Amino acid sequence: MKCAIVTGGSRGIGRAVCLKLAEEKNYHILINYASNEAAANETLAKVQELGATGEILKFDVADAAETRNVLTTWQDNNPDALVEVIVNNAGITRDGLFMWMQQDDWTSVINTSLNGFFNVTNFFIQKLLRNKYGRIINMVSVSGVKGTAGQTNYSAAKGALVGATKALAQEVAKRNITVNAVAPGFIRTDMTQDFNEEELKAMIPANRFGEAEEVADLVAFLASGKASYITGEVVNINGGIYS
Repeated sequence: MKCAIVTGGSRGIGRAVCLKLAEEKNYHILINYASNEAAANETLAKVQELGATGEILKFDVADAAETRNVLTTWQDNNPDALVEVIVNNAGITRDGLFMWMQQDDWTSVINTSLNGFFNVTNFFIQKLLRNKYGRIINMVSVSGVKGTAGQTNYSAAKGALVGATKALAQEVAKRNITVNAVAPGFIRTDMTQDFNEEELKAMIPANRFGEAEEVADLVAFLASGKASYITGEVVNINGGIYS
């Protein structure tokens, strides 16, 4: 059984990625979530409606022990399953000016985006290397590429993930494993629902927010065999917000 795991897969871009991968029916979809069980169940139902198979894995990617325990149990219960695609999408924001930022706002954002990437990817990497095939896609952000005021913590976490993407790509390329990052700009999701879209879209050359489905199309391409010569890349999907 070939599988794709999507962290933070219950809502927003994560859900759109699960559904796009489900449409292609190449993989059994592992939908990770941390808190919103109803949304995770809804995503699974939609995956199944598309004729694909899937299941839900509840764990907080920032918690190394919990992540390892849940994934080990899953692997033990599914000895023939092979995770070929890892989409590290889980992330949180705790926005605020750095001068007033609390330690916990810094640590929690770093732990989810950066340590979450380590906890999930490190669990599977040896199996990918043995199998000589894999696709690792890390969700970063325009904030991690150019920095965003009020998001020093988020920019730091995503910027570090860009560096990790480029380094890991070089380590594993010989084994037919690609590692890429996708850097969305303003995408219409729960995370951006409080943003003033009218005001912000004036900054965006495309003059609109992106849709989660547009990001999912890019992720699905990078997860496919068609993208086998693209690795260590950061693909911006931001309506031209900067170049």
